[in-house]
Amino acid sequence: MNRLAAAADKRPVNPPADGVLVLDRICAGYGLTPVLREVSITVPAGTLVALLGANGAGKTTLLQVASGLLRPTSGTVWLDGADRTRQPAFRRAEAGMCLVPEGRGIFPSLTVRDNLELQVPPWLKDANLDRALEVFPALRSRMGQVAGSMSGGEQQMLALARAVLAQPKVILLDEISLGLAPQMVDRLFEVLGRLAATGTSMLVVEQYVSRVLELCSAAYIMKKGAIVYSGPSSELKRSAVIDSYLGA
Repeated sequence: MNRLAAAADKRPVNPPADGVLVLDRICAGYGLTPVLREVSITVPAGTLVALLGANGAGKTTLLQVASGLLRPTSGTVWLDGADRTRQPAFRRAEAGMCLVPEGRGIFPSLTVRDNLELQVPPWLKDANLDRALEVFPALRSRMGQVAGSMSGGEQQMLALARAVLAQPKVILLDEISLGLAPQMVDRLFEVLGRLAATGTSMLVVEQYVSRVLELCSAAYIMKKGAIVYSGPSSELKRSAVIDSYLGA
C-alpha cells in the first residue's frame, strides 16, 4: 500500500460539525520536498479567518490544497460536511469553493462586461451580473471599458467579482492587496467588509496584518509549514506572537 492510500485509510469517517471548510492534519509538498506538516484549520460558516505568516511559510500551498490544485500526501479536506480530498478543483468549485489567487486574474484585452460574463461558472449561466455590481459599484460605470486600462485596484475588484458571481460557500483569498497603492488597499478592504456582510465564509492570506485582523474573528499563524498560533484575532492583537513570527 502506498503512502497516499495508507493515509486515506486513517482519514476520519464522520464529517466535522464545526466548519464549512475544515483542513484536517494536512501534509503536502512538491516532489520530495515537504511543505505542510500536519496543518489543521477550521473556517466556521459565515466568518472570516486570517491565515498569516512570513513568506515561504506555506500559506499559498495550503490554499492550493484546499482548492484542489495540489493533492495532499495525507490529511482530509472537508467542505460543507463532505470529504473533498480526492475531488479535482472544478468539482470543489461546483460544491462552493472559490479561490482568488495572487495576481489579477482577468482578461485585460476584454471589456469589464465580457470579463464578468466569463466569470459566471457554467452551472450558474443564469446568474445576474447585478450581484457583483452591488458589491463592486465602481465597476458599474466601467462595463464597456477595456479591463486592462483600469487601475490596479479596479482590476483586482474585477478579479474578486468571481467570488460573488460563483455564489460560493467559502472564498480563499491569496494576497489580493499585493502591489496596490495604499488608497486602493483602503477601497479593497471596504469591499471585503461588504463581502463579509453577505455571510460568505473566507480564509484570507494578507500582508496587511492589522487591517485583516480587524475584519476576521479568528486567526492562524504559520511558520515553516506548521501552525504555531490559532485563536481569536482579538487575542492575537494583544499578543507577542505576532511580533515573534511576523516581525510586525
